[in-house]
Amino acid sequence: MKKLMTVLGFLVVASMILSACAQATPAATEAPVEPAEPVATEAPTEVPASTRTGAWVDEVVFSAIPDCAPAIAQISAGAVDMYPVTCDKAEDLATVKADPNLQYVTSVGGFDQLMVNVAACKDTTVLNPFTSAKMREAINFMIDRDYIVQEIFGGLATPRYTVLDTYVPDYARYAPAIGKVIAEYGYNMEKAQAVVDEEMTALGATKDANGKWQYQGKPVTIIGLIRTEDKRKEIGEYFANQLDALGFTTDRQLKVRSEAAPIWQGSDLDACKFHYYTAGWISTAISRDNGNMFAQYNTDRIQLIPLFSLYKPTPEYDDVLSKLMTNNFANLDERDALFNQAIPMHMVESWHGAMTNDNTSFSPFSTKISVASDLAAGIAGTTFWPYTLKINDQEGGQVKIAQSAILVDAWNPVSGSNWIDDSMPQKGTQDFAVMFDPYTGLALPQRLESATLVAQTGLPIVKNLDWVNLEFVDSITVPGECWADWDAVNQKWITVAEKYPEGLTAKTKSTVVYPASLFDTKWHDGSNMSVADFVMHMILTFDLGKADSKALDTEYQASFDTLMTHFKGVCITSTNPLTIDTYDDLYALDAENSLTTWYPSQNVSGYAYSYGTAPWHGITPAYLAQVDGTLKFSTTDSDGAAVPKTSLIAGESLDIQKQYLEKAAAEKFIPFPEVMGQFVTADEAAARYANLAAFYDTHKHMWVGTGPFFIDQVFPVEGSMVLKYFADYPDLSSKWSGFSQAKVATAVVDGPATVTQGQPATFNVAITYNGEPYPADELAGVSYLVVDANGAVALDGAATVTGDGAAVIELTADQTTALAAGASKLSVAVASKVVALPTFVNFEFVVVAP
Repeated sequence: MKKLMTVLGFLVVASMILSACAQATPAATEAPVEPAEPVATEAPTEVPASTRTGAWVDEVVFSAIPDCAPAIAQISAGAVDMYPVTCDKAEDLATVKADPNLQYVTSVGGFDQLMVNVAACKDTTVLNPFTSAKMREAINFMIDRDYIVQEIFGGLATPRYTVLDTYVPDYARYAPAIGKVIAEYGYNMEKAQAVVDEEMTALGATKDANGKWQYQGKPVTIIGLIRTEDKRKEIGEYFANQLDALGFTTDRQLKVRSEAAPIWQGSDLDACKFHYYTAGWISTAISRDNGNMFAQYNTDRIQLIPLFSLYKPTPEYDDVLSKLMTNNFANLDERDALFNQAIPMHMVESWHGAMTNDNTSFSPFSTKISVASDLAAGIAGTTFWPYTLKINDQEGGQVKIAQSAILVDAWNPVSGSNWIDDSMPQKGTQDFAVMFDPYTGLALPQRLESATLVAQTGLPIVKNLDWVNLEFVDSITVPGECWADWDAVNQKWITVAEKYPEGLTAKTKSTVVYPASLFDTKWHDGSNMSVADFVMHMILTFDLGKADSKALDTEYQASFDTLMTHFKGVCITSTNPLTIDTYDDLYALDAENSLTTWYPSQNVSGYAYSYGTAPWHGITPAYLAQVDGTLKFSTTDSDGAAVPKTSLIAGESLDIQKQYLEKAAAEKFIPFPEVMGQFVTADEAAARYANLAAFYDTHKHMWVGTGPFFIDQVFPVEGSMVLKYFADYPDLSSKWSGFSQAKVATAVVDGPATVTQGQPATFNVAITYNGEPYPADELAGVSYLVVDANGAVALDGAATVTGDGAAVIELTADQTTALAAGASKLSVAVASKVVALPTFVNFEFVVVAP
């Protein structure tokens, strides 16, 4: 399963070495260490002039190869051009390096997790130990993350203890608190056994003569759902061995993704078909704000997964994670306090089970191909791949891409597939209001003409780029005519004046202006984009989450409920050019990333299209089926109603949608007529439905986007699909071809090998890029912490930047007096303003008594 976030990509044109799907490795008591050196192949300094628009290639054929080794062999033989899956085996990397016809990129955004089922078993004679928070917390003591990194991954990984990404600025910012977690939750089987003995006894279990746990006369059996395609097989087997040693009986069920997904993603969790699952995730960007990660993995408010709906944080933790998810704080000091509470809280409750490691993964491809790669997630996770995929200097041609699977889950924009193997081809079909900078994660205008963010005075929001305007005012009043809520029964908007007669204020006002040419944009079925597509997206954002709506989606409802805690109102102030004002108490720390665009494609959690794109007429057949109960958008609802899950790309649900399409066309049906009737006529509706019907007749699916590729053919049984060049895409193919090398710093620490207690000590940090001093004005800061001989975080603070490429850490006599005698470690984090990937480096020294 993969989490979908923003995009960070850069153009790859030759073989390279990036920091991968993980980093290098600290010991159990260490703070973060220096990551593997990031890859960096430079894009061409000059892009040849071309008048071509849209994609550089004419056709992309996706197929499936489950494992990296055979995929690499296929690329070498010329049968496949690319395998954007994140591979993690050292021997496979050696094969790629030895082949002159192959290249690769690495990425830092993947990580592995021991996810646990927290449901109480409906068979009361069966005990699920992981209903207990103490048992979940104890998993951390059971697993030796250094063993996983060194013995299982051969060093191509980094230990991961928390839900926070280890490669983002927030990890460096909160390194002291994370260091304490690492010290407290290091490998300790004696401690694990003590917790297990106490808690299992409290749960009513006993041990037999052989030291095995029994419950109501039967062994306490832990079922492990273990993925076999990568190193998660070894992780799952290792964890089972540890459970065996603690007195449990284990049932190791080795499965590939297609076999495992229906079990752990199903809604019958109390059947206890599994107790732990070896989950793998990919972050599709370097996040500039990791505050949402606690909610993402400890609630169902961001990811619409049935298991996550069982997570029930304590009121105290829930309050903290909710504030971090919605940025409900007045300043950065308050944010710091919330993080420093959430970090230990989430370890104690451990709804997520345990994070094990960040992956140093790589993706191989042919040397004849150039493509954008995401610093966090490689090729498959970046929104830039369809805009930059190219066969050397050629225009046109076919590229053959193999993934680990095809059509893993149903495709629909509301609660569809969240698998990376599905999201990659989906990205080829979508366009976006904004794209995200390859190295900083800041939003760049894609379809937008301009934007302004007005924020309440005092909020910790900064502007970084000139294309966005940022203004501060003392108070922001939401106009009474704006839409604040939705009446699902009468299917009409509720205005601010109606809902809040006393008036309403907001923390931010986001204004986005689209160009006059917006409505020349073509959907893949030939329909022109219109205001109605935006309004439909707005309506479904509300209607699908309303308890009294006939179309309620229960999985989506949790995200919608969270949205309504901060959303204040939306106004379409102009339709030519389309201008939308959105009032909200939610904001990002960067003005560029605080904008609400309402573009009808994959959006942030809480809005209807979190998993794809759709024109208003393209989603209408599925919506009608949702209302009638013949199809359901989400797994939970489809399982509960015993009907198919909606998929716009393949499967039995398409025949049902086709029936609703024919009915809607015959009636010239306009959904939500009181509202949508203001933006679309009956004749326009008929024309739209005719376009979709013709598209369906030709391509046998209803996945319609506005991106540079459209899906021409889908072969579910054979496991392949064909994407073709969309001739009506408006932008020049060269638009995103100019990315150069990511300016990731290299750092080296120099200082005394021995520090005497009570004597000052000075450490110098040299910071460079490509051998040259890193400009001081491009450094966001240099911080440090010291882990002493007892494994505790004894000191932390900020280094002093003394000039280009130089910083100094000066420990006072009082500080060294507080250090325990013995081996200590200084961990330094370097944060840059021009790339969102921090650099970590360690320096070891010995503390001696005077």
